[in-house]
Amino acid sequence: MALPSPVQIKEANAHLVAVHRRAGELEKRLAVAEETVREQAESLIRKDEQFHAAVREFAEEKDSEITDLQEKLFRSEEMVQNLLSEIREKDKMVDYLRHRSRLLTDICRSRPLLDTLLLHMAEGERLGPFPEVTMALASPDHAALPETNGYTNSSFNSEDLSPSEEDPEDQDLAQTLFGTTV
Repeated sequence: MALPSPVQIKEANAHLVAVHRRAGELEKRLAVAEETVREQAESLIRKDEQFHAAVREFAEEKDSEITDLQEKLFRSEEMVQNLLSEIREKDKMVDYLRHRSRLLTDICRSRPLLDTLLLHMAEGERLGPFPEVTMALASPDHAALPETNGYTNSSFNSEDLSPSEEDPEDQDLAQTLFGTTV
């Protein structure tokens, strides 16, 4: 085997230096790339942890908001039921008041008749008990007697039926009774 010439040794040495330099450069680049990959991996891990934490926080907020909304819905439904109950009670009251209104309307329509009836009743009370009367049934001649519905009375005076000016209390009573509203 022949020994390499000094030029070949120089070339081989230069080639080895270049390979060694290139290997050093590649190792540096590899170290930088590994560091970059490691940093990126750590960054991704941190971001993944942050993302998971954000998702957990979002899920907790969502669950909390759902709970709050369910409580509000429950309270709203309860309020609706209370309002429906109040509406039913007020509808009953309206029906009751409507019936009373109709009744009062009927009473107001009947008031003139009631006033007249009360006036006649007050006049009847003012007349007092019957005066002494005798039955005209025993008399065969009813035509000779004044019209008295079968009763005869010599002391009967038609002025007794008219309102008396002598009794102011009865007139005040009549005015009081008929001046009120129903």
